[in-house]
Amino acid sequence: QVQFVESGGGLVQPGGSLRLSCAPSGSFFRLYTMGWYRQAPGKQRQWVATITSSGTTTTADSVKGRFTISRDNAKNTVYLQMNSLKPDDTAVYYCNPIGTPYWGPGTQVTVSS
Repeated sequence: QVQFVESGGGLVQPGGSLRLSCAPSGSFFRLYTMGWYRQAPGKQRQWVATITSSGTTTTADSVKGRFTISRDNAKNTVYLQMNSLKPDDTAVYYCNPIGTPYWGPGTQVTVSS
C-alpha cells in the first residue's frame, strides 16, 4: 500500500517562509509527475504546483514567484518552498502522484499574526 508523509507545516507570520516535504513509500514515485495541492476550510481542494519526473515545474498563478516545487529522487522526497506567505495561503497541504488515488493526511499551514 502506498503511503505518504507530508511534513513541515506550522504557524507562521505573514511574510514568513516554510518548506514542506512529502516522502512517499516505495521508489515508484520517481517515475511520476508529483503535485502539491491545498484545501482551505470550506473550500475545494486547489492545485498549487507540479513537477515532472525530469524536473519540469508548473505553478499556479496565485503562488507564482512565491512558491517553488522541487524533488530529490535519491531521497524519494518532493518539496514545496513557500516564501512571502499570506493569510490566504492558510490551508492543509497535500502531495499526490498525478493521476493516482494516493493521498496523505496533509500538513496544516496557518499564516497569521
